[in-house]
Amino acid sequence: MPGPWKDARGITVSTTPTLEGQPIQQYLGIVTGEVIVGANLFRDLFANIRDIVGGRSGSYERILSDARKQAIEEIQAECAAMGGNAVVGIDLDYEVIGDTGSMLMVSASGTAVKV
Repeated sequence: MPGPWKDARGITVSTTPTLEGQPIQQYLGIVTGEVIVGANLFRDLFANIRDIVGGRSGSYERILSDARKQAIEEIQAECAAMGGNAVVGIDLDYEVIGDTGSMLMVSASGTAVKV
């Protein structure tokens, strides 16, 4: 995500601690968003085959992209509920969870602010 990005509500998100040319007026607190997605047996099978022959797994890439977008949308919604208009310092984490490692958690966190 190069540079700041805004959603339909006008909530700007950025991985940087500040927004160039937009001084932070108020820090509102930490916001978080988590998305857990399950893996599909057939998708796993085909992904493993692609890994063996060296291709990219488009199905996993789409799932990761969708989960990341959902986690960011959650922090934007939480920011809006706090009265903010931006989230700075966003950190994204990816974890494999579950007894068999069959689930993936994408979490996003940042600081809600008013600029």
